[in-house]
Amino acid sequence: MSLTFEQFEELNAKYENGSATAEDLEALEPYRAKRAVLLASGFGSRMLPITLNTPKPLVNVNGRRIITTILDALLAIDVQEIYIVTGYLKECFQLLKADYPMITLLENPIYDSTNNISSACVAKECFQNAYVFESDLFLSNPSLLKKYRYQSCYMGVSVEQTPDWCFDVTDGRIMDLHKGGTNCYHMYGISYWTAEDGAKLAVDLPECFDADDATKQRFWDDVPCCIRHDNYHLAIVPCTFDDVAEIDSFVELQEIDPRYRI
Repeated sequence: MSLTFEQFEELNAKYENGSATAEDLEALEPYRAKRAVLLASGFGSRMLPITLNTPKPLVNVNGRRIITTILDALLAIDVQEIYIVTGYLKECFQLLKADYPMITLLENPIYDSTNNISSACVAKECFQNAYVFESDLFLSNPSLLKKYRYQSCYMGVSVEQTPDWCFDVTDGRIMDLHKGGTNCYHMYGISYWTAEDGAKLAVDLPECFDADDATKQRFWDDVPCCIRHDNYHLAIVPCTFDDVAEIDSFVELQEIDPRYRI
């Protein structure tokens, strides 16, 4: 039987304070995060020269690879089914297997001629009860990832103005995604998808990808947030700029990790 939001909140609170019974956990099971998809196929041209020999998600920042901040946070909430979609320097990701034997590496053979919607299509069957990440995010606050979630959502920071990708939000629901805005939420590429919405994405992603050549150059998030917006009811989960670091350029890498300063 499905829970109301209020029932879910009550049981989830019991889980978080350690008082949940076996019956409570059984009721929460349909809302448990079971898997994750990490999109990691891109070249990372703005991170040159460091990405000449190292994929951006594997760049070491203050002693940790960027992608391992996500992997460790997933393991902390018991997510063991983890898919990494690779492309550029795909063989380098094999070294993660030593410390993370549970990961499955998927390959996007056309990563260099399309945007990341093609990587999402590679993993389209893996989005149910799943977290989905851009793999170049340094996750400083692993508690952002919750074991149980009631609805599909994105992480974002409330801002008065931003030149970056952002969400328009009304009554807690994401209404649009675009670059640059006011009174919006700065977008982070961290999302969660329920079983129902994950099944919809398995259909919507390839349909939109195959629709025309222009869509092949769009971000995958455009499908649920814009192109097929009416198919989804996406919530915003507020976070702060201290929770996640977007390292988009070599200059930003140098600012965060002094070892790269010349």
